[in-house]
This record gives sequence, C-alpha cells and structure tokens, in this order.
Amino acid sequence: MTQTTGGATTAVRLGAAGAAVTAATVLINALAYAVPVLGARRLTPADLGALATVLALATIAAVPGFGLQIAVAAHRARRGVSDPTRLALRTAAVTAGLTALAAPVLSWALTLPLALTLLLAASTFATVLAGRRIGELQGDQRFLRLAAAMAVVAAGRYGGLVVGLAFGRSPVDCLALGTVTGFLVLPILARLAQPTEPVHTGPPGAGPADPLGPRQVLTACAASLAMLTISYADLILARQLLSADASGGYAVGSVLTKGALWAPQVVTLLVLPRLARGDRQARAWALGLILSCGAVLVGASVVAGDLAFRLAGGAAYLHLAGEAPLFAAVGALYAVVFMLVNDRVATGARWPGAPLWAATGALGLTALLVAPRTVSGVLACALGTAVLTAVVMALLTLRPARR
Repeated sequence: MTQTTGGATTAVRLGAAGAAVTAATVLINALAYAVPVLGARRLTPADLGALATVLALATIAAVPGFGLQIAVAAHRARRGVSDPTRLALRTAAVTAGLTALAAPVLSWALTLPLALTLLLAASTFATVLAGRRIGELQGDQRFLRLAAAMAVVAAGRYGGLVVGLAFGRSPVDCLALGTVTGFLVLPILARLAQPTEPVHTGPPGAGPADPLGPRQVLTACAASLAMLTISYADLILARQLLSADASGGYAVGSVLTKGALWAPQVVTLLVLPRLARGDRQARAWALGLILSCGAVLVGASVVAGDLAFRLAGGAAYLHLAGEAPLFAAVGALYAVVFMLVNDRVATGARWPGAPLWAATGALGLTALLVAPRTVSGVLACALGTAVLTAVVMALLTLRPARR
C-alpha cells in the first residue's frame, strides 16, 4: 500500500512538473513568436530582415549554452553538487569572444550594421551563461523551479526585444535592450538555483566525485549543434533546390515538422537526469511517450491535413495537404532521435552526435544527386534520412552493454 501511494505521489509530482515545464515552453515560444510579428508591423522590410538574420545567428551562437546545460545536468545527476562556475564563465567567454571576432566578417557578408553583430556577441555571453543554472535545476530534478527559470530566461532573452519593437525602436536599440535584460535576469537565475535542502554528493554508488570538464561540455555542444543542423537541413536544401514558390510551400510544411519535433521535448528534459543514472525503465517510458505523441500527431495530420496547412500557411498551400503526414512523421522521428542522442550524451558515450552529422551529409548528397526537384522529392529524402537515423541511434543506444 505504501509503495502504491509513493508511486502515485511520484506520478503526480512528475505530472505537475511536466505541466509547469510545458507552460514555460509555451511562454518561450509565444515571446519568440511575438518578435517577428511585432517586427513585421514596426520595422521596415530591410530592418526586419536584419533583425531576423541576427536572431538566426543568435540561435546558432546559443548552442554552447545548450551544451553547457546538458553537461551540467548530466554530471549533477550522476555525481551530485559541484561548482561549474569557472567552466561556465570560460564557455560563455570563449563563445562570446569568437562571436565578437566574427562580427566584422558577419557584418560584411550579411550586410548588417557592425553594432548589431557586436551586440550579438554580448547577448551570447548572457545566453550561454544562463545554461549553467538551467542545467543545475534540471540535474537536481527541481522541475518547478526549472520551469520558473526557463520563463525568466525567456523574459530576459526576448523581453527587451519585444519592448523595443513595441515602442518602434531600431534593430540596434531593440537588441541592446534585449542584451541588457539578458544580463539582468542572471542574478534571478542564481537565486532560483540555490539549493533549498542540504547538498548531496550524488546517488548511492556514484563513486568518487570527478569535476565537470571542457570535454563533456564540448561533447554536448557538438551533439546539440548536430541536432540543430539536421533539423533544418531539409529546409535549407529545399531553398537551394526548389523554385521560390515550392520552397515556400516546403517552409509551410516544415512548421508541421517542427511541431511534431518539439511537442514531446518536455519528456526528454524531464527524463535526462534519470538517463544519466542509467535508468532503463525511465528511458523505456520516455520512448513510449514520445512515440505515442508522434503517432497522435501523424494521425491527426492524416485526418486534418487541410486544416493543418490552412493554419500554418493559409489557403494558398492547401494543395500540399496530402503531404502533411510525411512532414509530421519527419518531426516525430527526429523527436525520438533527439531523445536517444541526449541519452548517449548523459551516459558519457563518445561522439554521440556523429550519426547525425553522417545523416546530414547523406541527406545533402541524396537530395542533390538523386531527389526530384519537387516538394515530394526533397520530403522523401528527409523522411528516409529520419527513418535510418532513428534506426541507427536505437541500435547504438539500446544495444546491451558489453561485459
């Protein structure tokens, strides 16, 4: 009876944590969506293009922050409390420094004001540094505080931009405000991450504490960059290979891909600390939930493909409604792949992102050399790549450990 009650309590806590993290994710997406919506109404087309380009660069520059988050969370779950302050500062400083060095080249190549690219470097420092606190809360499984921290990070990253756009300021002013708010939220994150209970040295049998080092962070960064790259590779190829109208249609379909990809990511976020401890049951439950979510979304796109494309792009793209299940299937498969990659990062596997880099290369070659220059042709390559990548990652992750 006690065991049953304890299991029910755990389920309730995880449900509440999942709801809180999901709400935080919705807030993040809403604020991110508000930036281009306001920009389209407040900026000239040239200024909007400049701001959108810088924000795309910011997404790439933020990858080390995600890597730092995963590395800190996995290490904390396995080994308990440690102090990654120096490593976090070093990671943020190196990332911001490299971005600053690249600023003149980016300004010249992309026709951007130098002030924008220099501000990008400054904002990158705050974004990457925030990954440390998110990782600490995730590794400690303090998910309600994690949800609050995610909301705070979103407010810092996008709040200044939204305020600047609302008042009709220039892209430079908006990014300057966003940089300031990004730094202002760092003390709030530190406060949220403070332990509320006595610190522990790790789970039983964890062994002697070993410090978190650059190698773990670099491994997680490479895996995060691989996930980001493969999730956008087909869209980039469509832009390169298809006509302007067809690539626009593919972009609308990719909204369904991204929806199916990111909808179950809260599961991966919640389960990562348990993956770091080698909890196979948690991994099985997570895979089951992600597969179920993907099946539901693909099934919904079969039934309501017209509605999905109408909502994503309008009536002009309804001729692609029959492809909706395939777009959704690509995202659902990559959701599984991303969970398995996180599992390999959390358990200290070598080169966890290597299969994704290989898959990205294979997708590019196949699309360039074999695929018909149609939406269906590029989509078929993307789906085939997603299937093969999921199979390879499953074999690598689920194979029995050698004795």
